[in-house]
Parts: sequence; structure tokens; C-alpha cells
Amino acid sequence: MRISFYCILLLFLTASCSLLRTRNIVYFSDLPKDKLIITEPIKQDKGPVIKPEDVLGISVMSLNPESNVLFNTGVLQPVGGIGGNAGLRQQQGNSEATQGYLVDDQGFIEFPVLGRIKIAGLTREEANNKLTAALEEYLQDPIVKVRYLNFRVTVIGEVGSPSVITASDDNMNVLEALGQVGDLTLYGKREDVLVIREENGMRTMARLNLNDSKVFESPYFHLHQNDVIYVEPDKAKVAGTGFIRRNWGFAVGIVSTILFLFVR
Repeated sequence: MRISFYCILLLFLTASCSLLRTRNIVYFSDLPKDKLIITEPIKQDKGPVIKPEDVLGISVMSLNPESNVLFNTGVLQPVGGIGGNAGLRQQQGNSEATQGYLVDDQGFIEFPVLGRIKIAGLTREEANNKLTAALEEYLQDPIVKVRYLNFRVTVIGEVGSPSVITASDDNMNVLEALGQVGDLTLYGKREDVLVIREENGMRTMARLNLNDSKVFESPYFHLHQNDVIYVEPDKAKVAGTGFIRRNWGFAVGIVSTILFLFVR
């Protein structure tokens, strides 16, 4: 009788352990272990393009200090002033106000002297080149630097601290974003990380496998403005991790009581 009980107990424990499905939580687990250094070419991504509602910081430098003042601060207008939405937007962030050029619905900004100039659809580098070429008529050897002031991505799901991340530039990838929110939890499906992107009136949803080193080649590995990263929970978490795990304390209590009665 006692042997039968122990057999049943062993089967019970074995079944409960089998329900705790293992998950590969190792990033890039396909990389060979016998190589200490792995070198491969980087596939360059064009990067995010400027879109309406983006807020840009634009600085101009040249050999003429007086002109620099004009093109950096001369005729900027607050929202609601001259130029409307194409003027200067004030944003509150980290208890400080930042100022920048708001791209209007048609993709234009209102820039000193140059007036309305369209930069939507361009990368930051392309916008730099376009503004530099336009300013060469007025400045000697101008240097233009365009940067995002409201570049942000949202990370939700099975991560340590779901949140909206604001970056100082547009050079952010999925790993950096996940690192800023405390990485994935043990329940997070590393082989199925969803990136949601809205550009040119289209919404695209791409799935990334962080167990596979080929993820670096995905055009969705480097993030764009307003991307959303969703980390899906595994089936055990969705189903409440199964009856055994949900009621583990209760099950252990019953087994302990039966064991006590039989052993006694």
C-alpha cells in the first residue's frame, strides 16, 4: 500500500514538472560556442524618416557669428503665433522646456530666412544636407545639425517596467529599448517580440526572434519614431501557468497530509 502511494506521488510530481514547460531565455542562442570572436558586416538601415508632428532641434553654425544668431534664434515663433503649427513648439519633459521646430501636417517647417521648407520624408542626414545646401546662399561654409526632440518608443508586455522611452537621437535598437525597461521577464517570449510601426499611412507589425542572431539583419531591429514593442507572454502565463502551478500550495498541502497519514 505504501509503495503504491509513493509511486502515485512520484507520478504526480513528474506530471507537475512536465507542465512547467521550459523556454529558451538565452539571447542569440544560435551563435557557435566554439568561437570567442565572431565578425560580420553590419547591414546599414536607412533610419527613420521625418514625419508630421515630429519636433526637431536644428542648429546652424558658420564663419559668421552674427548670422549664426539669426538662423538659430532670430525669428522662431511659439505655437499659435506667426506661422501657426509650423513654428516653435514648447514641450515639457524632465521638468525642463525644450524648443524645436514642429513639422506640420504637410511636412513643412518654418525656418528663418528660408521660410517654409519641406523636410518630411527625409532622414536626419538628408535634412542636414538639404538645409545646408539652402543656407549656402546666405552663409559661408554652413554646418547644420538636425536632431529629434521627441523621438520615443513604447515598450509593453512581459518586461520589467513597461514604459515610454524618450531618446536624444534616433539611433536606438530593440535591445537598447528592452534594456531601459528592465529586460524581458522569464515569461516573455524572446522568440516572438512584436514591433508595431506606423509610417506613410500604413501600420506594419513585425515579429522578431531574439534567440536568433539574424535578428540584427531585420529592418525592425533599429527602431523608428513612435514604434511600439510588445513582448508576448508565454502560454503558461496566459493560462495561469496551469492548474498545478496555480494551486501549488494547495496541492502540496494535500500531498503532505496524505503522506503524513500513510507514514504514521
